[in-house]
Amino acid sequence: MTVQTIGIVANPASGKDVRRLVARASVFDNREKCAIIRRALSGAINAGGYKFAFLDDSHNIAGGALLELGEDCEAERVPSLGTSSVLDTIQGARNLKEINPIATLILGGDGTSRAFVKGWRDSVLLPLSTGTNNVFPRMSEATVAGAALGVLAAGGVSLEEVAVPVKIIDVEIEGESPDLALIDAVVTRDKFIGSRALLDGDMINRILLTRAEPTAVGMTAVGGLIRPTPEDEDAGLHLTLGRTGKHQVHAPIAPGLYETLNVHKAEVTPFGKVVEFKGPCVLAFDGEREREIQVGQTVRMRVSRTGPSVLDVDKTMHLAASRKVFN
Repeated sequence: MTVQTIGIVANPASGKDVRRLVARASVFDNREKCAIIRRALSGAINAGGYKFAFLDDSHNIAGGALLELGEDCEAERVPSLGTSSVLDTIQGARNLKEINPIATLILGGDGTSRAFVKGWRDSVLLPLSTGTNNVFPRMSEATVAGAALGVLAAGGVSLEEVAVPVKIIDVEIEGESPDLALIDAVVTRDKFIGSRALLDGDMINRILLTRAEPTAVGMTAVGGLIRPTPEDEDAGLHLTLGRTGKHQVHAPIAPGLYETLNVHKAEVTPFGKVVEFKGPCVLAFDGEREREIQVGQTVRMRVSRTGPSVLDVDKTMHLAASRKVFN
């Protein structure tokens, strides 16, 4: 069987935002990201995967790690816009789609994965977390994560066996381009985007979640401490907030930062049900303010399972072991 290509994307900006100053999030430098990729590459190669296509990031994180391997692998550089912004990841995903790797290692936070999906919606991902405020990326040792990618690329398992479709929020904005979120879409009372991080609970008007997890940090914890909604439940959770509410929740909206939020209503939202409202407001997706909505402008949001798929590392490695892939 032909060995398939593995994609690699590293975000130089992840793990360095304002949460490191106003909350207690950890700082994740690019040297450590390069070390993570080196471990993942070692795992992939030792599992039979040796073909890689990497996004040419502004700090040469992925390229530097691959350079150390020399002749142990085949590596193809995928061009970036070079803006040192989210546009690099969006366009990089589009360029990577042309190569069509069997799965892509994403090194970054929720926002990095979201940007990649905006460029390549039906991709297969293995997102690894580089911080403490992430829900979508997995917390996994990179060596084992890389081995799972290698097993998949070498044909030890099939995508149908180990790739799990995840939920997504589609956002329609009247008169503008649509948007999406992987974990949460938040409506705030802000008039301007300002600092992108969501750190003031009093400004939040409503939250739509694909998953509500009491063991996580961020907007997902607000819903998770009221009505847990796991990834495998075919529904989302819609919260409406105000100055007073039926539920008063003391939740960690950022690492080490708790806020008390008043929730009027918590509604399980079936797939396809539309949440509609009008501006003015600011929309935040997966923890960052992104879009300013004008007075009277209509927004519609819905949850579905039509997003990307994520590689199940545990299932991949258990299947590989049962099939004696490493023997």
